[in-house]
Amino acid sequence: MNRQPGLSARMKLTLSYAAFLLVAGTLLLAVVWVFLLRYVPDGTIDVGPWRGPRGGEPSPPFIPNRSDLQRAFVPRALQALGFLLVFGLLGGWILAGRMLAPLTRIADAARLAANGSLSHRIRLGGSNDEFRELADAFDIMLEQLESHVAEQQRFAANASHELRTPLAISRTLLDVARNDPARDQGEVLDRLHTVNTRAIDLTEALLLLSRADRQSFTREPVDLSLIAEEAAETLLPFAEHRQITVEVTGERAQTVGSEALLLRMVTNLVQNAIVHNLPAGGSVTVHTRALHDASVLQVENTGHRVPEELVPTLTEPFQRGTQRIRTDQHAGVGLGLAIVQSIVRAHGGTLDLAPRLSGGLLVTIRLPHQPQAPSPNGFH
Repeated sequence: MNRQPGLSARMKLTLSYAAFLLVAGTLLLAVVWVFLLRYVPDGTIDVGPWRGPRGGEPSPPFIPNRSDLQRAFVPRALQALGFLLVFGLLGGWILAGRMLAPLTRIADAARLAANGSLSHRIRLGGSNDEFRELADAFDIMLEQLESHVAEQQRFAANASHELRTPLAISRTLLDVARNDPARDQGEVLDRLHTVNTRAIDLTEALLLLSRADRQSFTREPVDLSLIAEEAAETLLPFAEHRQITVEVTGERAQTVGSEALLLRMVTNLVQNAIVHNLPAGGSVTVHTRALHDASVLQVENTGHRVPEELVPTLTEPFQRGTQRIRTDQHAGVGLGLAIVQSIVRAHGGTLDLAPRLSGGLLVTIRLPHQPQAPSPNGFH
């Protein structure tokens, strides 16, 4: 941004210090004048009959009047004011430089960040004052920004790779069909349909993830228990095909948000719990409850044990948990828990993943609680 040149902050502080000293000195001299010199009479001061020392001529002593004191006082006062002005300018310049040194370091770090270097940290030492708090807050911002940029770069690279894979497969299938006209076209069309469906699912998941990150949705009261029942009913055939039982328990849990996004959140959790389960005879439990300050949704499933070190990576985009065992070859698009985390964050909630000792995973979501408004007749 182009701005008109002006005095620097250091020069302004220097002039302020010098002006303060100059005003203080002037007030002090004014006090001397008001309370001292103004009471000294002007003109010749008569001291009355005078007797000199023995044997000498009578000579009355010299008593200065107001004019005499002014002639002696004013030059020295002006010299003192000049000294205060020079001392204020030099001392103010040095003090202002020391005071503004932390701001210089913060400005240098901001310029480095503007040029793309987010790894630099100020790490300002000294006591815990306002400048230290500002520098620490700036370091935290840089750390979060660096982490966010790195995450976005990984996301873009992974998304490009994931989108390129079905396109490359489609091109290969088309090349095979063109070079081998005798090949069964029905088989090629079926495989193309499968690949294109996967690409469409991935694109829709990316759009949903972007929508949740932007928080561009209408908020309305939502009951998580009803959302859980709808998601379980939708995925019931999917679970029965894999011999997995799905159970929904709990009570009403009111919150505020997008019903469509929250339904997608619960659906992703239940589907993920069905896919990463035992080959047969497994179970998925969805439980809701209302606390005084939060509405809680828990999805718990059986399955093989999940390594502790794998849990923090499960919510990263395109991290399918390669060490987790699925009941079949359902691969998904690698965005299930990433979408869940994004939706939870957009609704001001928290997501917690904990491996079960007997195997499987326990997912706990806490969203802000919305008390149910009473009806006009006094009942809920």
